Amino acid sequence: MRILLIDDEELSLKALSGFLTHQLGHDVIECGDSSEALKQYKTTPFPLVISDIRMPGIDGIELSRYIKSLPQSQFTDIILVTGYGNMDAAIQALRAGAYDFLLKPIDVEELASIVRRVEEHISLLKENLDLKTNFENQVSKAASEVKEKYELIKSAYSKIVGIGNIGIFSEKMREIRDMTEKLYQDPSLPVLIEGETGTGKEVVARLIHYGQGDVTTPFVSINCTAIPSNLFETELFGYEGGAFTDAKKKGAIGKFELAQGGTIFLDEIGDLPLEIQPKLLRVLEEKAIYRVGGLKKIDLDIRVICATNQNLQQKVKQGRFREDLFYRLNVAYIRVPPLRERKEAIAPLAQLFLTRYAEAKNRRFRFLHRDVVKILEEYPWPGNIRELQNTIERAVLLYDDIEIRPEYIRFLTDADSDTSFRGPETGTIVLEPGKIRLPADKLDLKALEEEIVQKALSKFNGNKTRAAEYLGLTRSSLRSRLKEF
Repeated sequence: MRILLIDDEELSLKALSGFLTHQLGHDVIECGDSSEALKQYKTTPFPLVISDIRMPGIDGIELSRYIKSLPQSQFTDIILVTGYGNMDAAIQALRAGAYDFLLKPIDVEELASIVRRVEEHISLLKENLDLKTNFENQVSKAASEVKEKYELIKSAYSKIVGIGNIGIFSEKMREIRDMTEKLYQDPSLPVLIEGETGTGKEVVARLIHYGQGDVTTPFVSINCTAIPSNLFETELFGYEGGAFTDAKKKGAIGKFELAQGGTIFLDEIGDLPLEIQPKLLRVLEEKAIYRVGGLKKIDLDIRVICATNQNLQQKVKQGRFREDLFYRLNVAYIRVPPLRERKEAIAPLAQLFLTRYAEAKNRRFRFLHRDVVKILEEYPWPGNIRELQNTIERAVLLYDDIEIRPEYIRFLTDADSDTSFRGPETGTIVLEPGKIRLPADKLDLKALEEEIVQKALSKFNGNKTRAAEYLGLTRSSLRSRLKEF
């Protein structure tokens, strides 16, 4: 695929270009500024444009708006690169027509994944256009061929929106899938999804929203633990210009308005600040919002889905969650069981992940050794499906074989002690109060840090808030570290 890469920092430009060219096999044209990039694009349109946001002259957001205004951009996707944590810029990027955005420093695996999705998306757009243009002729010639193409397009779209290739391997999950199909039919019902961290609550929410995969309305996801309490109201409801100091002159729309016609997914709803809860209750009852500082009532046409890894009924009893809001959210209820309660699904899920990662990382892996299946089924999986997925990905990354063998996942059974840790090729490291005993040879500090974090998560059954407190970190710092591993 031809890629137009724009960055005014030469080192960054060369590094990204080298990865896209030599590792992923794409044809990359480099540009040091937006003016040069526009000349290249007008001469020959590119399927993918990757641009930094902050550049002298025309910045990445203006460049994105201009390119998407051109008629030849219908088969062009744009990825904008922004500084870590700059969510305002990210939202502006999406509104300017960008397909996706990346945070600095760039995770090359995330970049590779997005580039693959772009290839599928462009192919989907071309097939869709061809299908619409020639639909009547294709129906008259070969109805079966049209049906097959439609199924392929729907399957590709399902993967793009994050609901493709889902494994349903237990009776309980089949019941949940059946319930999501019923809830898909009635978007007026609020849905509450409870389950431990890593059980797949957002996947269930997406199944409710997308149904069979032919929905194009927005799915807006918000993690309630990731937004500072003083910014909650503006993030959810938006604000009018001049509503507060440093407010944008034109104001800004909130996540509820972004979700118009679709679904808003409030993850970790149990951490919603108490002062915001009555405002959310009012929105659910009135099906309308007012922007901060605004007088105009904005009617909403959205589905509300909430998820939590906490026991909301217990929080209600403790006075940490409003009872009226709980009953308003709990109209339709789904409990996603932890992986240890559906052991029959562990081996099939592991095989699904093995096939996926072996293909993605070009490894020979095809099977799970029978002793590995026994280890996986006996392990308690405090991190649930996410931990299982990470375990298989780690084994595929570190080794290359026909089957996953017990020694490739030894780190699972070696993580039982509270005071000793074993990192790859580092030997045993013993941590005791007031004393640290290091290995004689060498120490892989990053591997040790990763294992300490994973053991802390295991200690608190995947609860990131409690693990962060135990490690003396903020929850956002812990999330950043997990992303780096």
